[in-house]
Amino acid sequence: MGANHSREDLELESETESESEETTCEQGSDDEEENYGTPSSYSSDRLKPKTPSSLDEVESRLKALKLKYNNQTQSKYPKNSIKLYLHVDENTPKSKWVVSEKVTSYSFDKSGLEDDEEDEENVESDPNYWWVLKIGAKVRVKVDQGLQFKAFKDQRRVDFVANRVWAIKFFSPEEYEIFVGKFQECLFENTYGYEANDANKVKVYGKDFIGWAKPEEADDSMWEDAEESLYKTPTKTPMRESHDMNEFEEAAAKGGAIQSLALGALDNSFLVSDSGIQVVRNYSHGIQGKGIYVNFDDGRLSGRKSVNASYSTSRKALLMRAETNMLLMSPMNGEKPHSRGLHQFDIETGKIVSEWKFEKDGTDITMRDITNESKGAQMDPSGSTFLGLDDNRLCRWDMRDRNGMVQNIANESTPVLNWTQGHQFSRGTNFECFATTGDGSIVVGSLDGKIRLYSSSSMRQAKTAFPGLGSPITHVDVTYDGKWILGTTDTYLILICTQFTDKDGKTKTGFSGRMGNRISAPRLLKLNPLDSHMAGANNKFRNAQFSWVTENGKQERHLVATVGKFSVIWNFQQVKNSSHECYVNQVGLKSCYCYKIVLKDDSIVDSRFMHEKFAVSDSPEAPLVVATPMKVSSFSISSRLRM
Repeated sequence: MGANHSREDLELESETESESEETTCEQGSDDEEENYGTPSSYSSDRLKPKTPSSLDEVESRLKALKLKYNNQTQSKYPKNSIKLYLHVDENTPKSKWVVSEKVTSYSFDKSGLEDDEEDEENVESDPNYWWVLKIGAKVRVKVDQGLQFKAFKDQRRVDFVANRVWAIKFFSPEEYEIFVGKFQECLFENTYGYEANDANKVKVYGKDFIGWAKPEEADDSMWEDAEESLYKTPTKTPMRESHDMNEFEEAAAKGGAIQSLALGALDNSFLVSDSGIQVVRNYSHGIQGKGIYVNFDDGRLSGRKSVNASYSTSRKALLMRAETNMLLMSPMNGEKPHSRGLHQFDIETGKIVSEWKFEKDGTDITMRDITNESKGAQMDPSGSTFLGLDDNRLCRWDMRDRNGMVQNIANESTPVLNWTQGHQFSRGTNFECFATTGDGSIVVGSLDGKIRLYSSSSMRQAKTAFPGLGSPITHVDVTYDGKWILGTTDTYLILICTQFTDKDGKTKTGFSGRMGNRISAPRLLKLNPLDSHMAGANNKFRNAQFSWVTENGKQERHLVATVGKFSVIWNFQQVKNSSHECYVNQVGLKSCYCYKIVLKDDSIVDSRFMHEKFAVSDSPEAPLVVATPMKVSSFSISSRLRM
C-alpha cells in the first residue's frame, strides 16, 4: 500500500500545455486551483502591482476585479459548473489527483430502481425514489453516508467516494455553498423520508434535540476544550508493520481461527477460536502466550445434552468471578446472533462446567448479547449476575436460584438462569448492542440509530433517548464515568456527551435524569474519502471502544475502531477540543478526521486497549492489542505512533 495514499493535500495534477492556455481572467482568478490546501507560489521575478495610494483606490480596484471576474465567469460557465478531479494510482507511491473533467456540471435528481421510464408527476411523493448526485456522464450515485462526503470551504472543494475517489472544485464560493446546502437537504430526505424543513427536523429529532439538526444552535458548553493534545496532531498515513517497533506477536494455536478477544485486567487474557481457548499472559508491553490451550471437545461435560451442539461460532466471551470463569455464547445459526443459552468455562480447571439456558416464566427465550454488570465487574470474585439483551428485551440474569443459592450444576437437567430484573418491550425497540458504566448504568444502541440511557436501578424506561442519525448502531461503548458515549455505525462513529446542567445548577448525566433542551450536538469520527476507499467498500466500522479505565477520576485517552485491515485510533482529548483544526469551516455536525491507522496484512477481528494498569511510565496509554484470524499482536502506541 502506498505510503502517501491518504494525503488529502496532494497537488492537483497540472493540465496539459494546451489545456492550461486559458484566458487571463481564469488564470488570474483561479491560480490556486492546481494545489489543494497550498497557496500558489509566485516566482521572484514576477511583476509586482503598484501599491494603491489610498483606501478609496483599493476599494475601486477590488470592485472592478469582482465585477470583471463575475461577469466573465458567469458568461463562460453555465449553471452548476464544476471542475472534476479523480484520484489515481491509489495503491502506489505515485498516487495523485488528475483532472477528469475540466468543466462539467452536476445535478441532484430523483431516481429509483427503474429510472429509465420515470413518471415525473409521481416521483416527488414516491418513497421508492431517492435523490441521486449526477456529475456529467461519469458519476451517478445515491446521496447517503456511504459517499463519505467531506467539504473544504476554504478551497471550494468537496471530496467523496463513488467506486473511485473524486473531488469537485467550484468556481465561486456561492456555487460551493449552494451545492453543500442542497447535498445536506437531499441527505436528510433520503435518510428520513421527509423534506428537509424545520417542521420535519423537529419531527425527526424532537424539540429537545434541535441542536442535532442545527449544530450551530446547539449548546456545546459541556464539550471540554483540551488544553493540550496528548500527542501532536496525527497524520492519516497507514503504517506498515515494522519489526523495529516494540511489538509482540502470538500465532493462533493449533490452527484455530481467532473469533473473539477477551482481555483480562488481572494476569491473563484469552483468545477464543473456533476450536478452543488460548491463554496468554498480560504484561506492560503487551500479551504473550503461556502455551496453554483448551480444546472445546476436551472441555465438554460427558453425558450432558448440549444447549448448542457446536462451539464453532462463539461470538461472545464474557469474563466473570475475578476472571476465573468465562461465559461463552454462540448463535443458533450463522444468520442471526440470537442464542438460547450459554456455556460456563472454568479457567482454572480448563473445563466447560455447565450449559445454561435462557428462560422466563417457564418459556425458553433468546438473547442476542450479554455484558458485565459494570465496567469493573469481571474483577469481582463473588459476581454471579450479568446483563442480557435481545431485540425487545433488557434484563439481568443470575446464576444463583431465586433464593440466592448457587445452583447444583452437576444434575442431569440443564440449569436455568434466573431472570431477576428487566423488561420485555412490546415491539419496536430493535435493540442491537449495549454496554455499562462504572456504576452499572446501561447504554443501549438500536437498529434505528437511537441510543437509550438506563439507570442502574430501572430497565423499564430510558432516562434519555438520543435520536438516530439514520444509521443502525452496531456497537456501543461508554466511559467509566458515564459522561461520554461512543456509537459505531457502518460508515462513521458518533461521540455523544451525556452531561447537562439541571435546574438547580448541578451537573448530571443523562443516565440519572431528563436532559431537557440543553443538549450538546454529537461529534462524528470518520475516515477521509481516500482512506475509506482504501479500506474497501465492503468493510465497515466495527467495535469502536474507549481505552479501558476502571477507576473514578481517571479519563480514557483514546478511541479505537476496526475497519477491514485497519485499526483506527483517535486521540480522545483532541476530538473533544472545540478549537481543533478539523472543525474549522465545517457545515453540519462537527466531524473529526485526525487519526492514526495501524495496517495489518489480514482482516482484523478486534482491536482493544489493555487495562490502564498496564500503561508504563513513559507511555500515555496501555498497549493496544490487535487480533487477526491467525495471530494477535500487541504494542505500545507511544512507540508505534510516535511523530
